[in-house]
Amino acid sequence: MKITSIASGSSGNSICVTNEKEGFLIDAGISKKRIEEGLKVADIAPENLKGILITHEHSDHIKGLGVFLRKYKTPVYATGKTIKYILSSSSVGKVDTDLFFEIGPDKEFKLGEFGIRPFRVSHDAVDPVAYRFSENDKAAAVVTDLGYYDDYIVDNLKGLDAVLLESNHDVNMLQTGPYPYHLKQRIWGNKGHLSNETAGRLLDTIAGERLKNVILGHLSNENNYPELAFEAVRNEVNAGIGQYCANDFNLVVARRDMPSDTIDV
Repeated sequence: MKITSIASGSSGNSICVTNEKEGFLIDAGISKKRIEEGLKVADIAPENLKGILITHEHSDHIKGLGVFLRKYKTPVYATGKTIKYILSSSSVGKVDTDLFFEIGPDKEFKLGEFGIRPFRVSHDAVDPVAYRFSENDKAAAVVTDLGYYDDYIVDNLKGLDAVLLESNHDVNMLQTGPYPYHLKQRIWGNKGHLSNETAGRLLDTIAGERLKNVILGHLSNENNYPELAFEAVRNEVNAGIGQYCANDFNLVVARRDMPSDTIDV
């Protein structure tokens, strides 16, 4: 199993997961052209995608979906409320409703050779989820857009071989930056985004013998830097109460606006 972050950031998100013959996308929040270019990096043809898993309806996760579907007719999987929103969105446009399949949190399903488990996250969307997925004896997850974590989130992230984890903002940059106060409240609230430090504490909690690859994703363009996220998360893990340190896994930061190196899980 391989994971390629085509784009991960506050301006657009799309993650590709593949094996030797097939794969799927998590979100389509960038243009069709950029998704196609990212799929070339991931070494998979669009026609070999088994589906697109949508986490939630915000534009940085769906804005390229309509154009992509009108060309490739790829099945889309999302919660019922999210599907209803997408189909009524003028930015998505007219799409074939038969391409959409409703899924539910904690209800596992198969997508080709992959096992998929959606799980709930706290975010200001109609019915947001993250995804844990497995293939053969490997397991990974993509979890972004969550205002906090709890035992339920931790349980869904235990026993992974790889994870793409939100590290959205530096608290000081957000507090002192130009955003209006109501937007700052949204971001650091329980339905917003994880800070670098909170991401590090979550990583310290889920670290285990199997976890070898960690991708930090969904960085804010205005309130974070890749180097800052990297060091802050490492520091939290090294100072944490767990038995693992940051050197026990390969820690990288996903690029916001171009494909990152493919991770071989």
